[in-house]
Amino acid sequence: MAAEASAQAEEHFQREVREHLRRNYAAHLTHGLLGQTGFRLINAPTFIPAYVDLISGGSALAVGAARAFQSLGMCLSPLLGASLIEHRKKVLPVGFLVGGAMRVQVLGLALAGFFFGGTPALLSVFFFLGLFGFFLGMQGVVFNFLISKVIPVDVRGRLLGLRNALATVTAALVGIVGGRLIDVDLFGNGYAATFLVAFVLTSLGLLSLSFMKEPESPEVRENTRLGARLRDVPALLRADPAFTRFFLARALATMGRMSVPFYVIYAGTQMEISGATLGNLSGAFVIAQGGSNLLWGAVADRSGFRLVFLLSLVLWMASALLLLSTTGEFALLAVMFGLGAGLGGFMMAGQNLVLEFGEREDLPLRIALSNTGSELAGVIGPLLAGVLAMASGYPAVFWTAIAFQAMGLFAVLWLVPDPRHTRA
Repeated sequence: MAAEASAQAEEHFQREVREHLRRNYAAHLTHGLLGQTGFRLINAPTFIPAYVDLISGGSALAVGAARAFQSLGMCLSPLLGASLIEHRKKVLPVGFLVGGAMRVQVLGLALAGFFFGGTPALLSVFFFLGLFGFFLGMQGVVFNFLISKVIPVDVRGRLLGLRNALATVTAALVGIVGGRLIDVDLFGNGYAATFLVAFVLTSLGLLSLSFMKEPESPEVRENTRLGARLRDVPALLRADPAFTRFFLARALATMGRMSVPFYVIYAGTQMEISGATLGNLSGAFVIAQGGSNLLWGAVADRSGFRLVFLLSLVLWMASALLLLSTTGEFALLAVMFGLGAGLGGFMMAGQNLVLEFGEREDLPLRIALSNTGSELAGVIGPLLAGVLAMASGYPAVFWTAIAFQAMGLFAVLWLVPDPRHTRA
C-alpha cells in the first residue's frame, strides 16, 4: 500500500514537472540571462584580479587571497544549504533569501570602491567576496537541486547551454562597457561602477524567478540537525563508490582554478593592458564561457556530462599552455576564448554530473559534499598560486595548475563510469 502511494505521488510529481516545463524553462532562461551576466563580471579572471592588483600595489598574494576568501565562503556553506532544503517540499523561498544575500555583497563591493581606497578598499574586497562566496555556496546547492526538480535530465543540457549562451552576449557587452567605464573612471571609480551594474542585473534576474512554478517533492528527508546529517556522510560515500571517486577527482581538477586570477596579471607583464583591452579580454572570456555551453549542452544531452568534463579539461589545459607562449592582443584574445570555453564546460559538467548519482532525497547532501570539496581546493589553490608567483613566477603557477587538472582528468577517465549510462 505504501509503495503504491509512493508511486502515485511520484507520477503526480512528474506530471506537474511536464505541465509547467515551458514556464519554468523560460524563468530559468531569464534568471540565467540576467543573473549570469552580472555574476560573470565578478567571477571573470579580469575585473576583480585587476582591481585587487591595483589597490594592493601589485601584490600577487593579495590577488590570490581575494579569490581564496571567496572560495572559503563557498567551502563553508554548502552543507548548511543542504540542511536548509532537504526536508522542504518546496525550496524556491530559500533560493530567494540566499540569492538576495549574494546580491547585497555585490552592492557592498561597489559602495566600498566608491568610498574607500588603499588598504580599507582591499580589506572590503576580502570581506565582501568572502560573504559573496558563503551565500554562493548555499545557492549552488539550492538552485542545482531546484533545476534537478523542474527540468528533466533529457532537456537539461540544452537549457543550460542556451541560458549561458544568452547570458554570454549581454555579459560580453557589459564587460566591454565596463572596460570603458574604467578608462573614464566613471563616478570616480570605474571598477566600482562596473560592480554596481552587476548588482542591478543580478537583482533583476532574481525577480524573474517569481514566475516559476515549483511542484512539491513527493519524498523528503526528516528535518535533522546539521551535526546529525554530517554523521551520515561516511555512509553515503561508502554506498556510492563512483560518486566518491568523482567527488575526489573534481576537487583535484578544481585546483586548476588556482591559475585563473593570474591570467590577466601575467598578460599584463607581456603587453600594455588598458581598460579597453581589459574589457575586450573579459568579453572574449565570457563569450567563450557561455557560448561554448551551447555545444557542451548538446554533447551532454547526447553523450552525458562525463564526456563534457573530460573534453573541457583538455581544452582548458591546452589554452593555458598556449598562454605561456603568446604575445600580442589578438593572440591573447584567442587564448582567453579557449580558457573561457574550457572553464565553462568544466563548471557546467562538474555541477551537473553530480545530479545523476544516487537517489533524489540524498541529492542536496551530494551536491553540498561535491561543492565543499571543490571549493576547499579553491581556497588552497589561489593562496598556493600567490606564493608560487612570488617565489618562482607565473609560469610555475600555470604548470602546477595543469598538473592538478591532468590528475583530475585521468581519475575520471579511468575510475568514474558515466552514471547516466550505468543507471540506464
